[in-house]
Amino acid sequence: MQLVVARIGRAHGIKGEVTVEVRTDEPELRLGPGAVLATDPPSAGPLTIATGRVHSGRLLLRFEGVTDRTAAEALRNTLLIAEVDPEELPEGEDEYYDHQLIDLDVVTEDGTEVGRITEISHLPSQDLFIVERPDGSEVLIPFVEEIVTEIDLAEQRAVITPPPGLIDDRAEIASARDEDA
Repeated sequence: MQLVVARIGRAHGIKGEVTVEVRTDEPELRLGPGAVLATDPPSAGPLTIATGRVHSGRLLLRFEGVTDRTAAEALRNTLLIAEVDPEELPEGEDEYYDHQLIDLDVVTEDGTEVGRITEISHLPSQDLFIVERPDGSEVLIPFVEEIVTEIDLAEQRAVITPPPGLIDDRAEIASARDEDA
């Protein structure tokens, strides 16, 4: 199975290095020297990592055959894809690969059906479940411990405790203007 592990950013320097936006919790395993990665678009790869280093908090990679800034800049926005055994699980107990979460049924603690996870959106601050509701609409559920209380892969479900207004219209709006009325 294929897993997106990074997106190539801008060129860094003149010797072919690029910045990468890491999309894996295991960069040392997936993005080490010698790793051969498929690409999206496929015409850009496969790419073999020659070197990697951290500079000012950003991961910089250099690929075999990419020796100058022009070649590095041509790779910008390319996705790096690793081949992963479908049976492989993340190291952490409460960590999941996207493919394990897609198609899980989402229910509240009392068993009320919310919908089905169709996509995971990876944002800088947190991940979001994109859940398709039975009526075809979508709801975004932050993948945080306070809201997603249980992931049960055996039962193929995610249990949530949504705050008011997340999945319904029971939001409580507090406004200083309401006090003046």
